[in-house]
Amino acid sequence: MARMLPPTWARRVKRMREGRSTEVVGTGTGARSNRRAALSAGVLLITATVANVFGTGLSRSLLDAPDYLASVAGHANRVAAGALLELVAAGASAGIAISLYPVLKAWGAKLALGSVVFRTVEAVMYMLAAASLLSLLALSQRFTTAAILGPASFRAVGDALLDAREEVALVGVFAFCVGSLLYSYLFYVSRLVPRWLSGWGIGAIILLILACLLALFTQNELTTYTILALPLGVQEMVLAVWLIARGFSTPAPPSISAAEPEPVSVGG
Repeated sequence: MARMLPPTWARRVKRMREGRSTEVVGTGTGARSNRRAALSAGVLLITATVANVFGTGLSRSLLDAPDYLASVAGHANRVAAGALLELVAAGASAGIAISLYPVLKAWGAKLALGSVVFRTVEAVMYMLAAASLLSLLALSQRFTTAAILGPASFRAVGDALLDAREEVALVGVFAFCVGSLLYSYLFYVSRLVPRWLSGWGIGAIILLILACLLALFTQNELTTYTILALPLGVQEMVLAVWLIARGFSTPAPPSISAAEPEPVSVGG
């Protein structure tokens, strides 16, 4: 006998093809839960970007100062606020992929899970970067109160913390690129968002990977190549607004091989 989808699955696929359902085949979630996922992802995209921009912006000018230990010690609250925002950005970064996973897994469970894993790695790296900033703050306060004449040892430790902060942040951006590329690809094949938007994301991620490679091999700071990161920053904001305002488009159903459970032989 010819293989056929189970009746319940066949009805769900038929409803999707007729545009009467936005249910994601294989997840058991309907339009309402998909809408919640889209809203969550959109809000988290904005939260992660805004928190990261303001968090790093609060401390960057201080860290770039020639006498950065004194500068950090003199602006302790500003540095602490920056570290807090970086932690918020870290949590939001992982939350983006987690909120998308229930929707995207129908088009590729392994890829959707991979995006969660890599964006969680990104979040861990950003947390380590924030921890190094807080450690630098504690060191700077000891530097200003130490009753010794040789500040070189403090400067050496401070330089090491700054170097560690830069390197873990770079690893975090690499992880971000992989995680974002995975769910951008799933957006593209599923048409949950317009292909021009997901295609823009894929192209912009490639530019950011190039920036990361340049930073890695030239030993320059990643911010040196900000121009290569701008397309993705703009794309993420457009994607966030789209998800909040429009949600997911009615997708084409996944392939039968992805949606169909293991077939059971019936008769000869």
